[in-house]
Amino acid sequence: MMLRQAAQALSRRLPTTARRSSPSFLATSSSVGIDNFVLTPVNLQSKRDIWVWGSPPSSSSSNRRGFADAVVDHEVTHDSHWSQFPMAPPDPIIGLTEAYLKDDFPDKVNVGVGAYRCDQGMPFVLPVVREAENELVAEELDHEYSGIAGCPNFVDVALKFAYGDECVPLKENRVAGVQTLSGTGGLRVFGEVLHQFGHKHIYVPNPTWGNHIPIFTNAGLEVRKYRYYDNATSNLDFSGLLDDLQAIPEGSCVLLHACAHNPTGMDPTMEQWKQISNVAKERNLLPFFDCAYQGFASGDARKDAAALRMFVEDGHNIALVQSFSKNFGLYGQRVGALSVVADTPDEAKRVLSQLKVHIRPSYSNPPRHGARIVSKILSSEKKTDEFVEQCMGMAKRIDSMRIKLRNTLEELGSSRSWEHVTKQIG
Repeated sequence: MMLRQAAQALSRRLPTTARRSSPSFLATSSSVGIDNFVLTPVNLQSKRDIWVWGSPPSSSSSNRRGFADAVVDHEVTHDSHWSQFPMAPPDPIIGLTEAYLKDDFPDKVNVGVGAYRCDQGMPFVLPVVREAENELVAEELDHEYSGIAGCPNFVDVALKFAYGDECVPLKENRVAGVQTLSGTGGLRVFGEVLHQFGHKHIYVPNPTWGNHIPIFTNAGLEVRKYRYYDNATSNLDFSGLLDDLQAIPEGSCVLLHACAHNPTGMDPTMEQWKQISNVAKERNLLPFFDCAYQGFASGDARKDAAALRMFVEDGHNIALVQSFSKNFGLYGQRVGALSVVADTPDEAKRVLSQLKVHIRPSYSNPPRHGARIVSKILSSEKKTDEFVEQCMGMAKRIDSMRIKLRNTLEELGSSRSWEHVTKQIG
């Protein structure tokens, strides 16, 4: 194509005696013939090609000396494959962190990403996590692939962590579970499964974590919202929440935050959770719990899992996605789990097979290091106790900072009520 463009350009520049109105072209891989003349590239650059025009050379030296009758400097432009790509807007959360890192102000504070920091503003590694990690290094384990469903021992301890050791569906092998790329990966996998099996939409609280909407939209679902938070009172809009759930089409999937609702930090009471469970039963809704802060919200992992455990006890076949980024401080390890409660062990096996079908072409299998850390901690009673104690320490520190913030605002004479700052968690 480039040779032909150059030939056409040259034909317009040839002397009148050598040019006809409709020149005939004969192209090879490296030259183009125009009537009795030959166009040959002698210097190819990225966007400018130098071509020599003249009579075809023969084997005689005299003909070779007269070959270069004209030179054409022909510019051929090529659009980049990516030239039509517009600049995408920055992520509202990650973009704030990027701006924070670029800012040279010494007293800057990042209040965007929900990641725990020490007093110096640095990431905090739980001592029990460091201990488990050192033990894993000493064991000199291999780096073989995990299965599509992840590390079996991790999945086992993750589900017991959320559902409890005495969970009946767990004991009856009615829970299908897989390891995922933290909570985000689990949300995407389950969104795809919902879409494949007939769900056209999913209901999320308003507001919700910003990434929920693009995750489910990209999975093929229409994202609809139900009322959750009253900005005027800085409180849970529980009456609006119940009204909207009662109006949702039967059989719809409803996303619920298990604890430490993101971004409001305002959770229903256990009495309110019971009413939500009853409405979900009446409407045959599919509760899908997103549990990203278990143990990190209140400092008590059992308390933070109380709502989802109650739904299971009430007979709901819930779906659950777990993240171990916040509570274990394993932000960069992408450790998560996705599980579904089924009616029978056979049904659970069939659900598991469908989860794996969607995982395989997406990321094939999850990473092992972070999962091994969680497994080592939760498989040991001693390490689990240490984790609970250290997690409680983080939660209490956050609570004390909330109290200090509220007291400072009130001492400064603010006329607004700041009660919600200490009512919220996380």
